[in-house]
Amino acid sequence: MKLNSLILEKGGVTAMDDFLIKFFPTVHERKLHAKENNYCKYDDQYLQLFTSSLYLAALVSSFGASKACTKFGRKPTILVASVFFLFGAAVSSSAQNIWMLIIGRILLGFGVGFGNEAVPLFLSEIAPVERRGAVNILFQFFVTVGIFFANLVNYGTSKMHPYGWRVSLGLAGVPAVFLFIGSIVITETPTSLIERGNETAGQSTLRKIRGVDNVSSEFEQIKAASEIARQVKHPYKKLMKRSSMPPLIIGILLQVFQQLTGINAIMFYAPVLFQTVGFKNDASLLSAVITGIVNVLSTLVSIFYVDKVGRGVLLLQACVQMLISQFICFAEWKVSVMQTAIGGILVAFLTTTGSLTKLQAAFVVVLVCVFVMSFAWSWGPLGWLIPIETFPQETRTAGFAFAVSSNVLFTFLIAQAFLSMLCHMRAFIFFFFAGWILKMGLFVYFLLPETKNVPLDLMVERVWKQHPVWKRFMD
Repeated sequence: MKLNSLILEKGGVTAMDDFLIKFFPTVHERKLHAKENNYCKYDDQYLQLFTSSLYLAALVSSFGASKACTKFGRKPTILVASVFFLFGAAVSSSAQNIWMLIIGRILLGFGVGFGNEAVPLFLSEIAPVERRGAVNILFQFFVTVGIFFANLVNYGTSKMHPYGWRVSLGLAGVPAVFLFIGSIVITETPTSLIERGNETAGQSTLRKIRGVDNVSSEFEQIKAASEIARQVKHPYKKLMKRSSMPPLIIGILLQVFQQLTGINAIMFYAPVLFQTVGFKNDASLLSAVITGIVNVLSTLVSIFYVDKVGRGVLLLQACVQMLISQFICFAEWKVSVMQTAIGGILVAFLTTTGSLTKLQAAFVVVLVCVFVMSFAWSWGPLGWLIPIETFPQETRTAGFAFAVSSNVLFTFLIAQAFLSMLCHMRAFIFFFFAGWILKMGLFVYFLLPETKNVPLDLMVERVWKQHPVWKRFMD
């Protein structure tokens, strides 16, 4: 289910001259100027609106998707997401003007809102407790696979003049077709069936997905939680109660921090970034393909270890690794300052009109890969897994809607502001993100509880009431 691959094809088409000539001719002209400021040549509000319009639509639609998940189930909500993706890809690839292009992005945004709400819910509810982390991270894994194939497509279509960008945007509909077919084939989750009063079908489905006949204990547990959930007529109102604050705060902050790592700034604009440091068009797209491979392989690490070492260990380790890749680490005595981090290299060696040497540019690519690697096995997948684990059933869809909306809101803000920030802050933008990574590490160490191997419906008793800080919020 390659949902976010539909987002990330944007990073490639903005590196294509044919695309810029048709929709952003001013940006293309600045790009051609040899003396143009390296950090400001892509600074264009319409170019940023092309990206960020998707997230505004996802922000609004995530709350509608929450209602759809509760009333109609997870399966039909995923189906609706696939339809939005299909229409969005069709409109984007056939766009004749910038507003048609943006409408296509908005349709894709509705797909993101519905898909990001329903798919993690679906996966967490069908997974056995001892494999819940790995199963849920499969969602992120297929996202990374989609990103990788999107980068391959962009690399290939960049040579198809003058309509390679149309092919690139149109092929974003291919994963949507698989999502559409999958949404028809899959079964509804037992939790959703029982919650909506179909207990017989829920118990039958539970036997089917567990592969055993004796599921009475889990069935009764889901049934009891569903009864409590049905009594809650206003889940959003219940979310505002003191006892609901711990999972709500954790869910929102994880999504906000996920964006403030700087990952979307790097992944969305990877081709732009590599062009800025001196690569040519093809080389920049090829570099994005390299980061895509790193992304896919690193997500496998999370799948294998998340249920073994726990969520907190992966998050803390990644904070250290991302911090090192963005900061200045080493000074060579009496010779020169050798910056071994992205920000350090750019500050030291990339002037406003020059370029890096091949060795320096290659080192930036390596550091970007190190950064992507750490994100892919930690904050990327766990930012989605932990919120869906920690909300009780009666507020799960509503609470996760807040988490999803927080994600897309901050993705929108980063997407809309990044090129302007790059222009004004220059290489210091990487130190801006590094400062947030330090705060994230402290947040994980002091405030994030471990949820490994805890059943969804026992989180309150085993997690929140046992935590030294959050137990004060419990009734």
